[in-house]
Amino acid sequence: MPLVLLLLIAASGTAAAGTFRFIPPRPIHELWLNPGMYSYHFQQNKGLNSNNFGLGAEYRYSTVSSITAGTFRNSDRQSSRYVGWYWQPLAAGHARLGASIGVINGYPKMRNGGWFPALIPTASIEYGRAGINLMFIPGYKDRLYGALSFQIKFKVY
Repeated sequence: MPLVLLLLIAASGTAAAGTFRFIPPRPIHELWLNPGMYSYHFQQNKGLNSNNFGLGAEYRYSTVSSITAGTFRNSDRQSSRYVGWYWQPLAAGHARLGASIGVINGYPKMRNGGWFPALIPTASIEYGRAGINLMFIPGYKDRLYGALSFQIKFKVY
C-alpha cells in the first residue's frame, strides 16, 4: 500500500513525499458525472476488460466527503452497480487522499454476482470542471482481480 500512496502523490503533480495536510471540513455542493473508468490490471495474462465504461455520479457535500453511485462494465465483462461513500481527509499537493467504502455487485466469482462490501484507497484531483479519481482496487483470491483504476469526471453543478 505505501507504493500506491507514493504513486498517487506523484500523480498530483506538485506534492513531495511527506507533504500531507488535513483538509478542513466545510460544506460544499458539487455534482460530478463520470463515464466509467479505465483499469490497469496487475494480472495482465488473464484477458480482463480494462475499458470499464458506464455511468456514475458523485455528490460532494463536504470538502472531505461525498457519496457516489453508478454502473459499469466490469473486468469480467459483466454489468456492475455500486453505491459508496468517499472520505478524503488528507491532501498532498492538489490531490485529496482517503478511501471509499461501499457495496458493489456483478462479479460472477464473488458471491455469485451478488452484493459485497468494498474498501478502496482513493485519490482525487480536481481542477475547475474536470477531475480524476485514482483508485487502488485490491485483488481477492481468484474472485476479484487487482487494478489501478482511473475515473475521469466532470462537474455539472
